[in-house]
Amino acid sequence: MSIPKFAENMMKQLEKAGFEAYLVGGCVRDLLLKKEPKDWDITTNALPEQVLKIFAKGKYENDFGTVIVPVEKGQAVEITTYRSEQGYSDRRRPDEVRFEDKLDKDLERRDFTINAMAMDLKGNMVDLFGGEKDIKKKIIRAVGEPVDRFKEDALRMMRAIRLSSELGFEIEDKTFRGIKKMAFSIKFIANERIKDELIKILSSDRYYEGMEMLCQSNLLQYIIPELLLGQDVKQDRHHVYNVFKHSLLSLKYCPSKEWQVRLASLLHDIGKPKTKKIINGISTFYNHEYMGEKITRKIVTRLRFSNEDADRVVNLVRNHMFYYNVDEVTAASVRRLICKVGKDNLKDLIDIRIADRLGSGVKKAKPYKLRHLEYMFKRVQNDPVSVKSLKINGSDLISLLKIQPGPKIGAILDVLLAEVLNDPKMNNRKYLEERAKEVNKIDLAVLRQQAKDRIKKEREAEDAVMKKEFWVE
Repeated sequence: MSIPKFAENMMKQLEKAGFEAYLVGGCVRDLLLKKEPKDWDITTNALPEQVLKIFAKGKYENDFGTVIVPVEKGQAVEITTYRSEQGYSDRRRPDEVRFEDKLDKDLERRDFTINAMAMDLKGNMVDLFGGEKDIKKKIIRAVGEPVDRFKEDALRMMRAIRLSSELGFEIEDKTFRGIKKMAFSIKFIANERIKDELIKILSSDRYYEGMEMLCQSNLLQYIIPELLLGQDVKQDRHHVYNVFKHSLLSLKYCPSKEWQVRLASLLHDIGKPKTKKIINGISTFYNHEYMGEKITRKIVTRLRFSNEDADRVVNLVRNHMFYYNVDEVTAASVRRLICKVGKDNLKDLIDIRIADRLGSGVKKAKPYKLRHLEYMFKRVQNDPVSVKSLKINGSDLISLLKIQPGPKIGAILDVLLAEVLNDPKMNNRKYLEERAKEVNKIDLAVLRQQAKDRIKKEREAEDAVMKKEFWVE
């Protein structure tokens, strides 16, 4: 077990000043697991003011006795005074924090036995609740009475599932029963904190098992209740599972390691319950991707995802039904698809299509037409697929056409791009300048209507081929 020099020196400084000092929590757990800790936490009987006298660079800006001391390479060590906590009226934070002079009082307040261990500089363990034994058994067990721990901080329920997903541990039966009993109290937790734990679950090696546990523990109904609407929605044809089971299995088989793509694979069919219709005795979900886009946007907004992450997930859900048939698709249509979904999202879309197929019970992950699509992506990768790739830009148009900056510039560029997508040879400055002069004569309202008509026409064409693919003509 290797302790970094900066943590060792800090513990020695505390001891030299006459105080106790122990490594505590997750770093002790990770050391026993022979994993490199992400964070180093020290607990001590020194009060925050006394810690600040020893570490002049420390900052104390909370009510929990934690002094943050910066160390090497942007890292920081948290040095926290022994404390006990009383009353959790909001299910999130203690009503009262009391500083203690004994280590055992500090360990009693912690969430799980594997996080309630302390270790001194000599490697001596203080393990009052059997954490080391539970590590050997690969068990996550609450300290004391599980319900009491979850009443103190309801987020601990998600943390138990997250730790199980990350470590490959099982949650002890009594602890899991406590989670099921107290699941409703997760609604008292800020959505930002829920989002952070959800991301960690989706980023873990056992992300599918983690999502299953969220469902089995009743937590999912308070986090993403929209998913559960698919439990009673049966599907036909190539689908052998209901919508909810299919969504979970799609997550399981998602080949991407990026949590945003995994989340999109879980949510890709979330619009199906609201779009189901029976046509000629067959279940159909016409336009479910657009309904899914709206529902997904509500979910990622509610859970406070960053704009970048939210847009990425929503984009993948909206476009997961992209149609591709080797005999029907041209290079121009592939360029339009790239323009529509973004070049950076192409691999993600294929990963979701693979997840969708395997989650439907299909054994072959990547059929010939998906491999052909990858070939076509590579073939057209250097062709113009966005306004930025045109050989003319907004500034050029302002100078050429002697017009003021405004929405008409964008409208003209959109018209030029539509033509270039069909024929990349047109992407030369001379042609674009002449064509821009012609387009400039058209009224802005007419240009906008032409753009709407073009989008509508392309949508209708996509819908037609999808109807054919899914036998709903």
